[in-house]
Amino acid sequence: MYPRNDDPTRQAFGRGPSGHFGPYAVAGLVLALGLAAAGVGTLGVVDHDVVDRSNLQRQILHTEDRVGRPKVESAAETLREINPNVEVVTYDTLLSSANAFDVLGPWDLVIDGTDNFPVRYLVNDATQFLGKPLVYGSIYQFEGQATVFMPGQEAPCYRCLFPAPPPPGTVPSCAEGGVFGVLPGVIGAIQATEAIKIITGEGEPLIGRLLLYDALHMDFQEVKIRWDADCPVCGKDPSITELIDYELFCGVPAAQ
Repeated sequence: MYPRNDDPTRQAFGRGPSGHFGPYAVAGLVLALGLAAAGVGTLGVVDHDVVDRSNLQRQILHTEDRVGRPKVESAAETLREINPNVEVVTYDTLLSSANAFDVLGPWDLVIDGTDNFPVRYLVNDATQFLGKPLVYGSIYQFEGQATVFMPGQEAPCYRCLFPAPPPPGTVPSCAEGGVFGVLPGVIGAIQATEAIKIITGEGEPLIGRLLLYDALHMDFQEVKIRWDADCPVCGKDPSITELIDYELFCGVPAAQ
């Protein structure tokens, strides 16, 4: 990628603002490991949960002896073992409308690995308002998807793809519906790839393209995402210009 550098990844990611990533809730995903190993200068990790034994089959940053510890603390420990030069900034908090700008504002790039709709809409809106690229990924049972949302008009955002959340209770969580243990690693690796492409300016990111993965059939498909001129956040005449109550918008109880 940088043939003129003696150590391309660590020189490319270890200095300046281009080495600052802000992945959200990636504590158990391969993407955090990949970015740290690539030589990212600074990583931000947001998660308000603690390590549970049920996490270990898919969240490979954590280990049995860390059950009960904050996930951000466990994640930071593993990432520093992979690359002692990486600075890991941890946010042991629930991301909300009240703190999203403070948490996401300092970062050059945000990576969304959330597992609930209120925070997905929150992260989308916040990154649009802040002018930050957003690398999106989600998983369910044996399927996953990934794309890149750039800020501004004429580039689709999450709301262009999903204008409204599904009715409450119609989409089970990972705990309720289950997830293939290696699936987060596949989607996480794709997200890490997209992040590195954006930060280095190499290749063609998944902007306006949704990559769909079916693990059972080992099948990848690509679907075009069109910018919605009537989108309430990134459209020509936005009706949403500030962060809202996303639990109310999605019709779910407020997270504790």
